[in-house]
Amino acid sequence: MKLTENAVRVLEKRYLAKDENGNLLETPELMFRRVAKTVAMADKDYVDEKELMAIEERFYNLMTQLYFLPNSPTLMNAGRPLGQLSACFVLPIEDTMEGIFDSVKNAALIHKSGGGTGFSFSRLRSKGSSVNSTGGVASGPVSFMKVFNAATEAVKQGGTRRGANMGILRVDHPDILEFITCKQNNDDITNFNISVGITETFMKAVEEGRDYDLIEPKTKQKSGTLNAREVFNLMVEMAWKNGEPGIIFLDRLNRDNITPELGEIESTNPCGEQPLLPYEACNLGSINLSLMLKETENGPEVDYDKLKEVVHESVHFLDNVIDVNKYPLPEIDKMTRGTRKIGLGVMGWADMLLKLGIPYDSEEAIALAEKIMGFIREEARRKSMEIAKVKGVFPYYDKSIYKGKKIKIRNATTTTIAPTGTLSIIAGVSSGIEPLFAISFIKNVMDNDELVETNPIFSEAAKKRGFYSDELMRTIAKKGGVQDIKEIPEDIRRIFVTAHDISPEWHVKMQAAFQKHTDNAVSKTVNLRHDATLDDVREVFLTAYRMGCKGVTIYRDGSRDSQVLNIGKVKGKEDKEQAETKERFKISPRPRPDITNGFTEKVRIGCGNLYITVNYDDEGICEVFTNTGRAGGCPSQSEATARLVSIALRSGIDAESIIEQLKGIRCPSTIRQRDMKVLSCPDAIGHMIEKVMLHQNGNGNGKNGKNGNTTPSAPGAKVLYNPLNTGKTEKRNHHEDHLCPECGEPVEHEGGCVTCRSCGYSKCG
Repeated sequence: MKLTENAVRVLEKRYLAKDENGNLLETPELMFRRVAKTVAMADKDYVDEKELMAIEERFYNLMTQLYFLPNSPTLMNAGRPLGQLSACFVLPIEDTMEGIFDSVKNAALIHKSGGGTGFSFSRLRSKGSSVNSTGGVASGPVSFMKVFNAATEAVKQGGTRRGANMGILRVDHPDILEFITCKQNNDDITNFNISVGITETFMKAVEEGRDYDLIEPKTKQKSGTLNAREVFNLMVEMAWKNGEPGIIFLDRLNRDNITPELGEIESTNPCGEQPLLPYEACNLGSINLSLMLKETENGPEVDYDKLKEVVHESVHFLDNVIDVNKYPLPEIDKMTRGTRKIGLGVMGWADMLLKLGIPYDSEEAIALAEKIMGFIREEARRKSMEIAKVKGVFPYYDKSIYKGKKIKIRNATTTTIAPTGTLSIIAGVSSGIEPLFAISFIKNVMDNDELVETNPIFSEAAKKRGFYSDELMRTIAKKGGVQDIKEIPEDIRRIFVTAHDISPEWHVKMQAAFQKHTDNAVSKTVNLRHDATLDDVREVFLTAYRMGCKGVTIYRDGSRDSQVLNIGKVKGKEDKEQAETKERFKISPRPRPDITNGFTEKVRIGCGNLYITVNYDDEGICEVFTNTGRAGGCPSQSEATARLVSIALRSGIDAESIIEQLKGIRCPSTIRQRDMKVLSCPDAIGHMIEKVMLHQNGNGNGKNGKNGNTTPSAPGAKVLYNPLNTGKTEKRNHHEDHLCPECGEPVEHEGGCVTCRSCGYSKCG
């Protein structure tokens, strides 16, 4: 297989089967064989054994050639006991206490199985309205969102994927202002993406600057009015601040509802690309467009014969997934098998354009997007109709728009453009239909050295044209792009544009081009520069509405991590004095020093071995690292403790105070050392910091502990000097303000999610 080193690392960390001790049980090839064999078994009642083996082989080749990859739960769970293969679900929330907490329970089961959930909170009565059964008053949708958020927090560590949610509220709900501002603090409702469900009536009121009615869900009666333009501007203001909320055009989702007799579409999955009825799930997968090219005498061209073949195999694959899937709830099983929705999408779009020499922000690219996606949808439907001739139409066909058209088809929908964060890492290509996030970037490796990674298509072009050099690649990494580097030929600069080189209008144009030929919706983030204005955000929202998109998400670079002080209460601003007060009491840690010395101690804990490294410089102890042995331990908890201790030390917090807080913390697993009893990982960390501090003081290097590199004097300590702790200070590129919490590398924002292309970490909400 042609997997990159990074792809192998991500597969080993997040996808390949492991034993109870974390040892790998399979290779990438064995994983794909497991998936292909399981998915092919859906055909066992329709073909003989020889053809079944041939289908398995075709599915295996489809994935190992990296032509197509299914969504992550399919790769993780197919052929394994859990067997839950869907990424996205929508659950209803009824306006009763029983209904609300049934949905909380069901969401927890879905998150445990590796899926994400979408909810509409629009049926819940408004805050302060009466509750007849108790004589009390309702607490409103936002308060219950916090309940769902807390439940997600409690169970998200249980599976291989973090739980994620989409929360939607109709724009005519009486609590809409509270909803729009509920995530203005980045620490609130962190396991949700939120979107306002917008109607065509509301958008017309925005354009005309007039009021619109608020409707109480319980009574369906008018409960007040708001000015549409002011509400729209508040959405713009909040989205500018930190990317929340996005917007969803509800009337457009229901215009394309294939089975309107089954109900109204109220919500989407967490990234917004998959509108679903209550209790529906959808199986997604993506074609790698960068490999759908052929060489001709005129250069590379789209290979439509190859693309057709891959589309047909992919539709067959995704339809089979529905039958071998183990759904987390019987209601989901019934609805999903009833409509048989699949969502075939794409990745590597930016790479395809680069290979063809077409700028992302050009009419030529827009035209090609429409042509390719139109071709994919046409061939996907053709294959679905072929399958229907053998296996029959979807069970709810009689309740669909297809019945009136006399179109016999296997799947209610066939196409979706999803974000492909970790899938695109495995395939080694650009994500979804997004442009490149960077041409070249700096990656920090274990010995604190710096490795420059450059887009391979750019490297090839640079070498072919004779302007490649390691120094130039490093310069590009520091700048984040090539637009102002004059030594690079102008035609190359025109083609190799990044997300921040592209104007917002072109981001939306590209989304609209793909949406034109997509059954469901398109996940894309309009990535804006940090200096983008409120007017820029407003224009994105309006352009998405005018160009026929079904929704849109924006992210202004760095906004989610910067402390923006100019938005306080709804429609209000903090005054200068408040801002200055906040700034005065804000403590920032000093940078990590260029050179450190330190010690590493191996400590036996109740669940394995813990290696603790404590480093110091001329100003004292400055950082702590932990690493657990292969036998177990709580790596995420001990790493979190070490990170917090490090940032506290470099912020000037007294080491004795930190030791006092850590020593004595207990966990169920304790073990007697030769010189002490270790109560927990934090307890061991506290003791190690104390040893290093006492050693430094004993050497006369100052009361806070100055440099020294001999062994700590505490009896019984097994300490090794760690040579990897000296090196350069880590440097980052222009994405410094939003880094991966697991590996520290820059993350990319797509479809309301963040993805780290270095380690595969991803999070929605």
